[in-house]
Amino acid sequence: MSATDFSSDIAARPGVSLAEPGDFISLLKPRVMSLVMLTAVTGFVLAPGSIHPFLALVALAAIAVGAGASGALNMWYDADIDRLMARTARRPIPRGRITPEGALAFGLSLSILSVLTLGLVANWFAAAFLAFTIFFYAVVYTMWLKRSTTQNIVIGGAAGAFPPMVGWAVVTGGISLESFVLFLIIFLWTPPHFWALALFKMQEYGKAGIPMLPNVAGRAATRRQIFAYSLILAPVGVAPWMLGYAGPVYGIVSALLGLNFVRHGYKVLRMDDADTAMLPAKGLFRFSLIYLFTLFMLLLAEGVVTRFVGVGGF
Repeated sequence: MSATDFSSDIAARPGVSLAEPGDFISLLKPRVMSLVMLTAVTGFVLAPGSIHPFLALVALAAIAVGAGASGALNMWYDADIDRLMARTARRPIPRGRITPEGALAFGLSLSILSVLTLGLVANWFAAAFLAFTIFFYAVVYTMWLKRSTTQNIVIGGAAGAFPPMVGWAVVTGGISLESFVLFLIIFLWTPPHFWALALFKMQEYGKAGIPMLPNVAGRAATRRQIFAYSLILAPVGVAPWMLGYAGPVYGIVSALLGLNFVRHGYKVLRMDDADTAMLPAKGLFRFSLIYLFTLFMLLLAEGVVTRFVGVGGF
C-alpha cells in the first residue's frame, strides 16, 4: 500500500486523526483568509464613522475566523473530490491528518464563535451578514452550485466578495453604494480569475466531476466569457475614484491595471487551444492576483492617509 493509499484509508476511518496545529491552520485556507482580511479592513477604513481600534481588531479577527470556518466546512464537504485533484490532494482530510468529523466540528464551532464575537463587539447586522456569508459559501456554493452548474464560480463568487461589505457594516451598521462597489469589483474579478485557472486545470476538474465552464461549454466559450468579464471589470475597478471615495493615484493606477487586465483577457481570447502550455491563461491568472491585491492595498492606503490627515483613528 502506498503512502497516499494509507493516508486515504486512515482518513476514511471514523475517529482517527493525526492532526497537528498546522493541519488545522491549513483547514482555514490562510491565503484566502489574508485576502478576506485585506478587503474587510478596507471596508473598515473607507466607511464613514468611527470604531475603537481595539474593537476594530477584534471585529477583523472575527471576520477572518469566519472566513476560515467557511474554508474548513468547504474542505469537509469536498473531501471526496479533493482526493482526485493534484492541487487539493495535499489538504489535511485527503492526507488523513484530520477526520471529516473533526473538520466539520471545527468549522461549525468557529462559525458560531465568529458570528457571536462580531455581534458583541460591533453590531448584530454585521454579525448576521457574516453568518450569511459563511452559509452562502459553505451551503449555497460548496454543497449546491459547485457540483451542479457552470455558473458555480459566478454566483458562488459572491461569498468571497462580501467581506468589504461586512467590514463597512461593522462601522456603519449598514451597507451603501460605496460598499456595494467594493463587492462588485471582487464579484466581477472572480470568474475570469478562476476560469483562467480552469483552462489549464481542465483534466483535474473533469476527473473530479466538477462542471467548470471549460469542461462543459468548451475552451472557446470560456475564453469569450473571460474577455467579456475583463471588459466589464476594468471600468468598475475605477469606480471608487469616479464616486469620490478614492484619490487620483488610485484612479490612475486602477485605470492602467484595468487596461492591462483587458490586454491579458484579449490574449486569452486569441489563445491557441492546441498550445498545451496555456501561457496566456496562466499569465491572466497570475496578473489577476496582482490586480486585486493592488487595488485594495491602494484603497486601504489612501483611506488610512485620509483618516490620519483628517480626524484620525478609525
